[in-house]
Amino acid sequence: MATVKTVGRSGQIALGKAYARRQVLVEQLNPGVWLVKLGAFIPDDERWLHTPDVKANLDEAVAWAETHPAAETNLDELERRLP
Repeated sequence: MATVKTVGRSGQIALGKAYARRQVLVEQLNPGVWLVKLGAFIPDDERWLHTPDVKANLDEAVAWAETHPAAETNLDELERRLP
């Protein structure tokens, strides 16, 4: 589906409320030709979480948490176990 949009005075184009607060990748293919893709993008300061080693550790932690229900901690007992 193609739609004609007008670039406003501030240089913005409205894509519609359905896309509000969503991230898009805007790629300039040629002068005056842009490709807009909707997606989820990883901020630079969170990219380390997606490295293979860290991702494997996180996957393991999530799997453990899914099989071990949360329980209340006895802080006095925990303190006694500290060296």
